[in-house]
Amino acid sequence: MRIVVLDDYQDVARSFADWATLPADLTVVTRPVTGTADLAALLSGAEVVVAMRERTVFDAQRLAALPDLRLLVTTGAANASIDLDAARAHGIMVCGTDAPRTATPELTWGLILAVARSIPAEDARMRAGGWQETIGADLAGSRLGVIGLGRLGSRVARIGQAFGMDVVAWSANLTPERAAEVGVRAVGREELLETSDVVTIHYKLSDRSRGLLGASELALMKESAILVNTSRAGLVDTAALTDALAAGAIRGAGLDVYDAEPLPADHELRTSPRTVLTPHLGYVTEGTYRIFYPQAVEDIAAWIAGEPIRVLT
Repeated sequence: MRIVVLDDYQDVARSFADWATLPADLTVVTRPVTGTADLAALLSGAEVVVAMRERTVFDAQRLAALPDLRLLVTTGAANASIDLDAARAHGIMVCGTDAPRTATPELTWGLILAVARSIPAEDARMRAGGWQETIGADLAGSRLGVIGLGRLGSRVARIGQAFGMDVVAWSANLTPERAAEVGVRAVGREELLETSDVVTIHYKLSDRSRGLLGASELALMKESAILVNTSRAGLVDTAALTDALAAGAIRGAGLDVYDAEPLPADHELRTSPRTVLTPHLGYVTEGTYRIFYPQAVEDIAAWIAGEPIRVLT
């Protein structure tokens, strides 16, 4: 049996799990997949593939090009980049893993603080021989607006309260009662955008939510406001955001997700002012990988034994 682990950018999959327990040859791919032909070549002869979250797309066209594939394991309990119906049609079982809920909220606060206090810029200035130049924003006493008060948004909201922030939240189906359970106040989307000093997004991407924040929504934000997105790039109109940053319409942005990943080297976001950019690190922690890779091995072993676990389709 041949097993291929995709998108192991840090080349750590072998060290986080005991793959030797599986009766198979293991191949680890440490670079991004560049297209359908590349994927088909990498996976030729592979019966089992382990996909890291949503780094590689497995749509109907790509799944049709993988005749040897029988088991696709995704890290995490869901993967929007896998067409489950197409997998089922091709006789491919898809299994998942558990995922911790703490890593992305922690990175969210890293981005908020980095933008508010210009930490990357001041670090670069220090290393170049300079000294302080910026004036930071205060979090205590300011307003945090959380878009999406689910498992991750709720954690971010509670940390905001620990900073002494006034926390409000909005989502399409958020009730005052649900918001009160987290200790925050539910408001309308326009009020959240108009009054928040920090806006952070923790919302599910769907056809209805795509472009949730476009030019008109960004125009509602304060010039002193910060936008942070560790959720999905499609929730924010990237062109409208780069325009707002270039015009100084908002204080800055912290981004961990992008329309194309890896972000092209010549993408305008790489030179946008007042931004802190991280390369989709939200879930990339040691604790997360200690769950992802060992459970992927468990999934494969269970499938080999004819007793599959954590089955998605």
